[in-house]
Amino acid sequence: MAETKVDETASAPAPDARAERKAAKLAKQIQAFSKAHGGAEGQLAYIGQRGTRIVLVGEDGGWGDLVAPSHAIAVSAADKSGITLHESFDGDFAAKVRTGPYEWTRMAGIQVGGPSNG
Repeated sequence: MAETKVDETASAPAPDARAERKAAKLAKQIQAFSKAHGGAEGQLAYIGQRGTRIVLVGEDGGWGDLVAPSHAIAVSAADKSGITLHESFDGDFAAKVRTGPYEWTRMAGIQVGGPSNG
C-alpha cells in the first residue's frame, strides 16, 4: 500500500494571515474616511466578544465607526492607516464631532417628546 502525503501548505490560511488581511482591509477603509474628511483621528472601544469598535472623527467633524473582530486587529489597522489614536473619547477630541438634525432627534428628541425618525 502506498503512503499518502498531505500537503499542509495548501490548507486554509493561518489565523495570522487572515488577521493581517482584515487589518489591511480596515486600514484602507480608515484611510478612505480620512481622505474624505480632511484627515481623521480615532479611539478604540472594546465591545466584548464582538471585538473592538474603531471610532473615527474627521477634521471636518464628520464621524463614523468600524468594528474589528479583535483589539489586536483594530490596533494593527489604526497603525497601518497612520491615524492618531486617543485613549478616551472625551474633551477636545469629542468636541470635534459635528452632529446634524438626525442625530439630535435620535439621541435627544425622542427622549424628550420630539419627533420620531421612524
